[in-house]
Amino acid sequence: MSGRTQKETAEEIGVSAWTLSRWVRQADIDEGKAAGLTSEERDELRCLRRENKILKEEKEILKKAALFFARETDQPK
Repeated sequence: MSGRTQKETAEEIGVSAWTLSRWVRQADIDEGKAAGLTSEERDELRCLRRENKILKEEKEILKKAALFFARETDQPK
């Protein structure tokens, strides 16, 4: 370490001390020095949540379509 505090370093690079602290914490997690989700795991979780949301929406559309067609075929002609 260069002997500077995180606050000094944050000011030097133009970010808040809180932001730099989060970056350092995430780097520790990514390097296996701390517990938590790695950056890769966070990205994967974000993608899976997005995919899950889309699948739920598609499922609802299919349910509505199935009900619609079931009603259409049940009506006498």
